[in-house]
Amino acid sequence: MELYRGRLIDHLHLVVHDIEASRRFYGALFEVLGIPIGGGAEDHFWADELFVSSPDSRSAQGVLTGRHHLAFQAKDRAGVDAFYHAGLAAGGKDNGAPGERRYHPGYYACFLLDPDGNNIEAVFHGEAKRSADAVEISF
Repeated sequence: MELYRGRLIDHLHLVVHDIEASRRFYGALFEVLGIPIGGGAEDHFWADELFVSSPDSRSAQGVLTGRHHLAFQAKDRAGVDAFYHAGLAAGGKDNGAPGERRYHPGYYACFLLDPDGNNIEAVFHGEAKRSADAVEISF
């Protein structure tokens, strides 16, 4: 395992109602993004820094996490489009079709609701936003 120092978020843990529905949904999305499922068991799975478990998992302590917004980076607009269609096919619900958003020029994103109602986004920031230059973004 490789550690990345200095990142704002180290990992996220979602506790979901139906682990198998979430496994199908996130598995389809991560396949499109080229992110492998790192592992799992009957009551949990993980990919990169996202850990997903059922409420009866020892790590969940019996409590669902509630509604969250998670945004995943896509490599290009086609990746956002593929993410959206894979998510719909895997049981997600439309929460905003792929398209440009007002957050900054070149912000191309889609939004899906996962099986637990979490708002899941794929975003491509455009070629200009891929540089090392700092930019100010307003939401």
